[in-house]
Amino acid sequence: MKKIFLIGECMIELKAQSAISSTTPQTYPKAINQSFAGDVLNTAVYLKRTFSDLEPYFISAVGTDKLSTEMIAFFDQEKINTEFVFRSKEKNAGLYAIETDEVGERSFTYWRENSAAKDVMSFIDEKVVNCISAGDMVFFSGISLAVIKPADRAKFWLFIKQLKDLGAKLVFDPNYRARMWQNPQEAKEQFEQAFICADITLPGIDDFEQLYGITTAEAVFEFCQPYQFDELVIKNGEASICVYINELAYHFQIKAVANVIDTTSAGDSFNGVYLGARAKGFDLEQAINLASKAAGFVIQHHGAIVEQGAYQAFIKEQYI
Repeated sequence: MKKIFLIGECMIELKAQSAISSTTPQTYPKAINQSFAGDVLNTAVYLKRTFSDLEPYFISAVGTDKLSTEMIAFFDQEKINTEFVFRSKEKNAGLYAIETDEVGERSFTYWRENSAAKDVMSFIDEKVVNCISAGDMVFFSGISLAVIKPADRAKFWLFIKQLKDLGAKLVFDPNYRARMWQNPQEAKEQFEQAFICADITLPGIDDFEQLYGITTAEAVFEFCQPYQFDELVIKNGEASICVYINELAYHFQIKAVANVIDTTSAGDSFNGVYLGARAKGFDLEQAINLASKAAGFVIQHHGAIVEQGAYQAFIKEQYI
């Protein structure tokens, strides 16, 4: 069974049951659903749900509180390996609230100052490095980088370079969130290190637009020319996917979704299904097609992680 290691943070998600409306006033107290989510965790969930014979390992830290224990139970329920989900005695899981408007666009409020995931590097030792390096793929994101406390970033990059030297295939999704960085320059410096190390990079054009002022796939490709990516997969929302492999360019049109309810996890679900498909040996067109369909399905549902039965029914229709 192929092993995919994913480094990141899972948070407690609070979501209002109804969308924000400009015409209907909000009543209080309002109903809230509580669940668990995070960009890298979402990627792991959709990878495993789509390809049950792959084994994703989540690398993170949580607390010893009841909600952290329930979070780990959720990972187990989703069949995500928790061997490297460490327990902090001092900190707890982070929390965020999400609301969507009538067209599915999101707004977030975060409480992650005491998140145990910030200290994940304190749990990484030589034994952990050797275990992870034996896997088939290691994935991390721009949010993974932002969460790690600045004092531990040098240790993180040493960890990543050790994995690369030991033969691990490294995958990076920039997933830029401005509020998580002190300033854009700090993010650029960390992303530069990631671009140097990554074998596969999965940027969204919106990430590059916010951080670098780059607005087209062609310009993203030019920006990435100094780096040695095996695969560069550029996501442009519902417009298209552009892929560059071995100096060849591939352009895929994406069928637009009419009934967008919640765009949360569109990129995460694409990442999970795409990486799983490539690990399974799917060719490029097959992987892009399935990943795009999965993202299109996810954004027609509320929340980062779609109800399992509904997603499995969707996957069954794809003959996986």
